[in-house]
Amino acid sequence: MRIAIVDDSGTARMFIRRCLEIAGFREAEIIEAENGRDALEQLRQTPVDLLLTDLTMPVMDGMTLLKWLKANPKFTDLPVLVVTSAGNPAREEELLKLGAVGVLNKPISPARLNQLLQGILPAEPQHGAAATPATGGAGGWED
Repeated sequence: MRIAIVDDSGTARMFIRRCLEIAGFREAEIIEAENGRDALEQLRQTPVDLLLTDLTMPVMDGMTLLKWLKANPKFTDLPVLVVTSAGNPAREEELLKLGAVGVLNKPISPARLNQLLQGILPAEPQHGAAATPATGGAGGWED
């Protein structure tokens, strides 16, 4: 399984990676990008099974990245989970209408991340080693 984490904060990427590990995705191959444009460049070379993106980033923000992915036939089926500190129900609804499979509000916890991933990920991962999610401990951070 390959998972892309897109966030301009190295600390946030490290925290999300740790939450994935605690949630049972220790064997997943993690690909990191600092913004949407960097993510697109990496995705053209390396397919992933899931993409987690922040909304507010320089160069290309998360909403623009989501729109681009959903408009491109090669990436239409890629599950995109948006991680945000906005906590805005109207924004969440807009993201879901654009094709996000879920919106995870900060601070995130491994247990909440695992809960969302249970309904998102395919039963058989397409890339890399299989990972079995498990409920983990709690953690969080603020943007």
